[in-house]
Amino acid sequence: MPTISYSNRPSTPFFKRSLLTAMMTALIASIGLAGCSSPDSSDTESTATKAENKTADAASNVANNDNVSVSTIAIDTIKGKVDLAINPSPLVVYDMTLMQDLAALDVAVDGMPSGLHLNNLQSKVHPDPKGVGTVFEPDLEALNAMQPQAILVGSRMAEKYDALSSIAPTLDMSIDTANIYESSKQRLHDLGALFGKSDQAAKLQGNIDTLIDETKTLTKDKGKGLVVMVNGNKLSAYGDKSRYGFIHTVLDIPMADDQIADARHGQPISFEYLQKTNPDWLFVVDRSAAIGEDGAGAKAVLNNPLVAQTTAWNKDQVVYLSPDSYLAFGGYYQWMQDLTMIKDAFANAK
Repeated sequence: MPTISYSNRPSTPFFKRSLLTAMMTALIASIGLAGCSSPDSSDTESTATKAENKTADAASNVANNDNVSVSTIAIDTIKGKVDLAINPSPLVVYDMTLMQDLAALDVAVDGMPSGLHLNNLQSKVHPDPKGVGTVFEPDLEALNAMQPQAILVGSRMAEKYDALSSIAPTLDMSIDTANIYESSKQRLHDLGALFGKSDQAAKLQGNIDTLIDETKTLTKDKGKGLVVMVNGNKLSAYGDKSRYGFIHTVLDIPMADDQIADARHGQPISFEYLQKTNPDWLFVVDRSAAIGEDGAGAKAVLNNPLVAQTTAWNKDQVVYLSPDSYLAFGGYYQWMQDLTMIKDAFANAK
C-alpha cells in the first residue's frame, strides 16, 4: 500500500494532526479490508468452490435429476465402466429390455432393429427410429451412416460388442438373470441418470415395487409354483436362477421342484414330469406365440390327460405370462404386465 508523505504540506497544530492521523489510519484500514474482500477475490474463491462441488456432487446432481450439471457420466456395464456424454444422440438400441425402459422414460431412440414383436418398445412422442439390422445381426453400413454417439446392447447382441464398439461407444447392459430384480432396477436407474431423467426412473421403479408388495401379500401360503415354457410340442422348466426366477425369489412363491437344472433354455421336461411334480400353480411362457410362429398354442399343448391331473390345472391356477417375459425380461412393461396378471390370478384363487 503506498506511503503518504506530509513533508511538503503546511504545518498543522498537534491536536489536529493527531485527529487527522487517526482518521487517516481508519480510512486506510477500511480500504485495506475492502481490498481483501474485493469482487475479484470473491469470484476466484467462488469459482474454486464451485469446481470442487461440481466434482464432488456430480453423481448426486445426476441422481437428483433434471437440472443435470455434468456433461459426462460413468455407467457400470458388463464390460466395466464406460464414460459417456449425458443424453447421447443419435442413440441406437439393440435390446428390448432397454427399449422398454427408454420408452417408459420418454427417451428418443434413433436406431432400432427391425422385426420386433412387441408394441411397447418406443416412446409415442418421438419419431419412429431407423432400422439398423436385427436383434441378432447389426447393419454396420446403416450404423456408419448414422454415426451414433452411443449404442446400447443386451444379451442377444452382446456377442457383437467388439464390432459395434469400433463404430461408437457401446454399453453392454445385459440383465443378470440370476438376480433379475436388482439387475433390472440398476439398469433403470442408470438409464435415468444417463438421460437426465432420474426422478422419472425412480417413479417407474416405485410403480414396480408397489405392485411387487401388493402381489406378495396375495401369494403367501398359497402353494408351490412351477415355470414352464412351451415351444411347439416341447416343454422345459425354469428354476429360481433363470429369467423367470423372480416368481420364486421376488414373489416368494415356493418352487414345486427345487432341483431344476440351471440352463439358458430351461430343463427339458415331459407331461409325466408335470403330473409327478403336481404344482399348485403353473406359470406358462408361450415361446412360439411370443416370436410370432404358427402352430398350436400353449393352452392347446397343455390340454392333455396328464396335465389335467395336476392341482394347478384342476383349480384353474395356470398363469400365462406375457410375451415380454421372453423377449424383454426385466423391462418396465414386462414387470408391470406379469406382476398384474399374477396378482389378479392369486386374488381370484378359490
